[in-house]
Amino acid sequence: MKYLSRVKFIPFYLVSVLPMWLLYWMSDVLYVLLYYVIGYRRKVVYTNLRNAFPVKSESEIEQIAKDFYRHLCDIVLESFKRLTIREKTIKKRLRIKNPELIQKYVEEQRSILLYTAHQGNWEWLVFLPLMFPYSSNTFYKPIKNNYFDGLFRIMRERFGVNCVESDKGYRTIIENHRNKVLTLNCMIGDQSPTKISSKYWCHFLNQDTAFFIGADKIAKKTDQVVLFPFFRKLRRGYYELEFYIIDDHINSRNNYGILEKYAKLLEQAIHYAPELWLWSHRRWKLKKEDFSRTSELQLLSK
Repeated sequence: MKYLSRVKFIPFYLVSVLPMWLLYWMSDVLYVLLYYVIGYRRKVVYTNLRNAFPVKSESEIEQIAKDFYRHLCDIVLESFKRLTIREKTIKKRLRIKNPELIQKYVEEQRSILLYTAHQGNWEWLVFLPLMFPYSSNTFYKPIKNNYFDGLFRIMRERFGVNCVESDKGYRTIIENHRNKVLTLNCMIGDQSPTKISSKYWCHFLNQDTAFFIGADKIAKKTDQVVLFPFFRKLRRGYYELEFYIIDDHINSRNNYGILEKYAKLLEQAIHYAPELWLWSHRRWKLKKEDFSRTSELQLLSK
């Protein structure tokens, strides 16, 4: 029954079994279509880049944009490869620079909150259960299209990751903590909050930026280590992943120190290789001055 339910995804399995060189040829074709023909979110990408790097020339902005689209097309095809890729191949293509850091927390029986971002090939973080003895959860917002939601769940859960809907994430972490289950929890922190959600403002990439409040509270409640995964792209299809400590001692945590340090580490990663971040995301939909004006109007009406 399990295999029958996957028959509808056969077209993607057929893509997945193709050799990497052919997948990258397809990626090159997709790049031409997205950038030159369709112009997928080009206005968003160029606006984000100009605002983030005001001192860069227009030719530099254009080069980053083109490199970003090439990388985006690569990770689309690399993501489909998850359906059939073998463990031996994974360990050749994803190198962990400092595995001893994770091993230290395994020995200490400390759960980890991996505060991730749309940087590098974030979809390949689902391979981590092959490398470390953690029960792994990833929190995600379901795709509205049921077909593609099912496809992505299969790709993400193939190697042992448990996909948890975002609105159930906090409860899942608390339950695992109470049951003393050693977990590695992946939470993406560079999403744009909604207008009504709790948020914290940081100066990030040359502009005031709203961040979700949540990771800091979860870490305090469960005494989890908070790490940032920093991807470097060595060449096509080969990545190096290094873990940076955001916080690992509950007593040293101030109210929003985790969010501040996360923003700084992510900014450093973006400056190191700007093409590896998801510039097509409408990250700055919210403007701090709009919320300031709303607060002033609320005070005046009282």
